[in-house]
Amino acid sequence: MSNNANTAKYIEIAGVAQSFATAKGIFPALRDIDLTIERGEFVTLIGHSGCGKSTLLNLIAGLTTPTEGHLLCAGREITGPGPERAVVFQNHSLLPWLTCFENVYLGVERVFGGSRGRLGAPSESKAQLKARTDAALALVGLTAAAQKRPGEISGGMKQRVGIARALAMEPQVLLMDEPFGALDALTRAKLQDELLEIVAKSSATVVMVTHDVDEAVLLSDRIVMLTNGPAATVGDVLKVELPRPRRRVDLAESAQYAKYRRAVIDFLYTRQAHVERLAA
Repeated sequence: MSNNANTAKYIEIAGVAQSFATAKGIFPALRDIDLTIERGEFVTLIGHSGCGKSTLLNLIAGLTTPTEGHLLCAGREITGPGPERAVVFQNHSLLPWLTCFENVYLGVERVFGGSRGRLGAPSESKAQLKARTDAALALVGLTAAAQKRPGEISGGMKQRVGIARALAMEPQVLLMDEPFGALDALTRAKLQDELLEIVAKSSATVVMVTHDVDEAVLLSDRIVMLTNGPAATVGDVLKVELPRPRRRVDLAESAQYAKYRRAVIDFLYTRQAHVERLAA
């Protein structure tokens, strides 16, 4: 890996704009996005619906190409998906006829197996691939459920399988698009706490899309707040200087936590309030 991977500019987004052709003409989703993300940093993207959060995440993932500007990861231009960037979607996208183990193994085999393995390295043996899969399931606490199929486990466990599948590929960057958005409040809170532990162990750089203010403050090193679309851009960036490890119970009484929470709410519902008024 190049030395650039160790600098503050691990992910660089410079002058990025994204437009889409629609039946009504060109729709400008994003404009003038300039953002850098440090190696090992946890960054959340927050804003009202339609502000381009998922579009920006897809650009970092290489699933789409910007209309203008460029994106770099570890000093290399992002021109498409890569094994160093793994994505976890709100929909876990598990294959229902495979077990939890097999769903994770499928991704591991694709990255580390085959004729050349990952990034041209020698392909790994089945025993090595199995060990990687077992380790990923253990990391998310699902060893006991390895032989169960998706229909036999809860929604929260399905999301943990999706996270395990992503982490098994040893990504430098974990991209998460509202991974807990469809879960009930208690399950969501449990997985947020587990994610804090998982990220601490894996040391991955994380970029996560969320609508949840408390989730953003609890998890983030920085919160990137996007203006309303169309032609959304970065409206403000809030640095969250809460000590880690973070415990939900302790933060409930923290004046500093409340200050960060108020700052995000002020941006969303005062400075960017017109979306709510139009919807009323």
